[in-house]
Amino acid sequence: MRCFIGIDLGSTTTKAVVMDENLQILGRGITNSRSNYDTAAAVSKQEALIDTRLTLFRRALGSVPEVSGKVDEILSDLERNFRHVQFLEQLEDLEQTCVANIKGPRFAGREKVVIEALEGTFSRLRDSSAAQYAPGVKRKSDFFRDLAGAEFMSHGEAVCKEAGLGFDLILNVYDKSIIEVENRPPAGDMEGKFVRALEKGTMTGSSILAPVQSALAIPLEETYVVGTGYGRVRLPFPKEHIRSEILCHGLGAHMMYPDTRTVLDIGGQDTKGIQVDPVGIVENFQMNDRCAAGCGRYLGYIADEMNMGLHELGPLAMKSNKQVRINSTCTVFAGAELRDRLALGEKREDILAGLHRAIILRAMSILSRAGGVKDQFTFTGGVAKNEAAVRELRKLIKENYGDVTINIDPDSIYTGALGGATFAVRAVVN
Repeated sequence: MRCFIGIDLGSTTTKAVVMDENLQILGRGITNSRSNYDTAAAVSKQEALIDTRLTLFRRALGSVPEVSGKVDEILSDLERNFRHVQFLEQLEDLEQTCVANIKGPRFAGREKVVIEALEGTFSRLRDSSAAQYAPGVKRKSDFFRDLAGAEFMSHGEAVCKEAGLGFDLILNVYDKSIIEVENRPPAGDMEGKFVRALEKGTMTGSSILAPVQSALAIPLEETYVVGTGYGRVRLPFPKEHIRSEILCHGLGAHMMYPDTRTVLDIGGQDTKGIQVDPVGIVENFQMNDRCAAGCGRYLGYIADEMNMGLHELGPLAMKSNKQVRINSTCTVFAGAELRDRLALGEKREDILAGLHRAIILRAMSILSRAGGVKDQFTFTGGVAKNEAAVRELRKLIKENYGDVTINIDPDSIYTGALGGATFAVRAVVN
């Protein structure tokens, strides 16, 4: 099967989309951008190809009468077990890397006891991992670093306490090793992992195994790959395979919503206001310059200042009954103003509501310079998943431009990669 791939290497996350020659989306993948952009590109592409396999499984199972009405349950079971197999393999890699990093004067004479503590910690990690991947359990993250880190802290401290060993010794090894493991794609063949996932599954039988194995046998040919995004110059592609993120976001928004005329993308590092024509070609654009004020990085900084998760900001801001005016969206001054507001007795939800409005006001200024908002309007990027930001955007667009159709796709974070994949198809098919 010919596959056309778009990779959007952002400052925070790297996304990939796989399409067929008929412009049908086969799979999507996302990972942390890390400090190693080459690895981020490889991992996001691998994740998109895994999702492509699941799409092929769905198609194959859809024609089997015996599993009618059960396909979603079967695929959920299969993906969950696949992720567990993948997690255990990465865990083994992490353990081996940790052991290899026990060297130097700090560990002199204590190598054996530190290795035993690591072995005990990783043994408990493996035992507890089944609960993370049990049916119906919602994982806090899909990233290995997040999943392994929280459990390592919990089990590692307990093991070290029992052994009378300072936890900082194995924590030091872990911190060094997780960076090494994270900066290399998961090893092993994808097909083999799916086979082991099938063996672990609760739903088996020839009516399931045969179509899944036939779908696994379909070769996935990487026909053409296009790279875009903040770090596109670091992608290991020839220059003819690189496209501007403005062009890719404009075309990607058009592919999601063909009647789109204005696009707002708020990502980790920049904000883009884009005007496109009826076929998705960029006519005009504006973006923030010099700094990342009012972007995803800014929200991440605010989350750190308030000791909250990034995903918690929006829901808390939605509880506000009064907006606190925020004078600056500059990350440098945000912490000081935030602390001042808290010292004055302002509620956290009211401060956050004001912060979200300030971000969207800045975005509206960029849209205005790009030519305003035309019907239809599409909001993309990671911030589009923030309900408080969406609420403020809807208010301000209605106040300034009247009734405009606003499109927000749940997968809008993949817009740039979608545009890249579309360019890849056009480069070969047209």
